[in-house]
Amino acid sequence: MRVAIIHYWIIADRGGEKVVQALCKMFPQAVIYTHVADPEIAQRLFPGHEIRFTRIAKLPFARRHYQKYLPLMPAALEELDLGEFDLILSSESGPAKGIIPPPRALHVCYCHSPMRYVWDHYHLYKSAAGPIARLAMSHFAPRLRLWDATSAMRVDHFAANSAFVAARIGKYYRREATVIAPPVDVSRYLSVNRQNETADRPYLWVGQLTAYKNAELAVRAFNESGKSLHIVGDGEERRKLERIAGPHIRFLGRVSHGALLDAYATARALIFPGEEDFGMVPVEAMAAGLPVIAWARGGALETVKPQLSGVLFDEPSVDALNEAVEQFEATETSFDVSELRAHAKTFDQKTFLTKFRTLLTNQGVRNDEIHD
Repeated sequence: MRVAIIHYWIIADRGGEKVVQALCKMFPQAVIYTHVADPEIAQRLFPGHEIRFTRIAKLPFARRHYQKYLPLMPAALEELDLGEFDLILSSESGPAKGIIPPPRALHVCYCHSPMRYVWDHYHLYKSAAGPIARLAMSHFAPRLRLWDATSAMRVDHFAANSAFVAARIGKYYRREATVIAPPVDVSRYLSVNRQNETADRPYLWVGQLTAYKNAELAVRAFNESGKSLHIVGDGEERRKLERIAGPHIRFLGRVSHGALLDAYATARALIFPGEEDFGMVPVEAMAAGLPVIAWARGGALETVKPQLSGVLFDEPSVDALNEAVEQFEATETSFDVSELRAHAKTFDQKTFLTKFRTLLTNQGVRNDEIHD
């Protein structure tokens, strides 16, 4: 069976790439298509796989400024000739699912999120953009929405990474989706030796410093409380956040995996104040034995279980977050590391592979065509 995997871009090692790695494990013969890729990252993540590109890769500075070519990506996808393939798996968050599948091929889309920048996060992205970008967004977004919704009809079956995303697929595409949580490499975090002492340990925020992840709420809340907060990650919001952060807040930037494990080992809890489609970071923290304090929206509702793996707060405000921190500290000793890790294991790669195999066989793919 000839298999193609369509992924929007390969420029970092994040949640979307982990899904593609799992799909490659199931189909080691698959050809990967993408708009742009960092050669070193692509080779490291997908060794042995042929990688083909849309015409976006040939445009000037595409690898660095790929998002500026977003309006050209629909046509680039539709130009791909996929007639040689029997199974097409699209990994959707940026434009990926909008290929034209041959009539006999099965097209299954694993949707991390309908394109945020034209749907639910459109106004957030637009307000953060410069004047020229805002003008361009106003011009191109309506066309992209129309194409995105129409191209959803080319998908035979959707899988969503959370019930939250499945609901948005229903809202914007009017399609049903099977919920399959993404594969979290839980094993990389199980060795963390959690410290028992709680005094003077910092809280922790981990992620890319972009507006929708709402690190600013954490900074303002910890400014008010005076508690210690360490921030791991980088992004366009960093300079602004550093300007407003008080002396109890440290920015560690991008760190190695070993340094991240040390941060998990020495933190009191992970602060997760953004609305994520799923959110792998809380699951990784739980695998390290670290409780999570999260806004009760999006994927956090499916991973953070009160009294078991963390504390939820109902509104994205300084008062609500600080109240959740106080609630956590009052019950901190009740969180059990082994229970946190057992909960995290329900989101591991084995679970993903089992559920995705079931989805594919239900769609007519022979079981012996899928590798273990």
